[in-house]
Amino acid sequence: MNKITISAAEAKRDFAELLARVAYGKETITITRHGKPMAVLTPPSTPEGLAAVKGWLDDDDPFFTETQGIVKDRKKHRMRRVRLSKA
Repeated sequence: MNKITISAAEAKRDFAELLARVAYGKETITITRHGKPMAVLTPPSTPEGLAAVKGWLDDDDPFFTETQGIVKDRKKHRMRRVRLSKA
């Protein structure tokens, strides 16, 4: 089992990839902030792992349509610059 250490900023940016690496690649990932360990992502301890959750939702569940719409909207979203007032 591979053990990897990454910063919280990297974990935030690449969270979906990290979950896949842990779930499917059986890697253990330590997340640090300012060089200090803050959390550890580890594979499921049950023998069936992700197979246990398969089939919770039907393929035509509205969740998937809703999620696809959210992802599409996020791709169109443009960040705006916010000015902080000086107190």
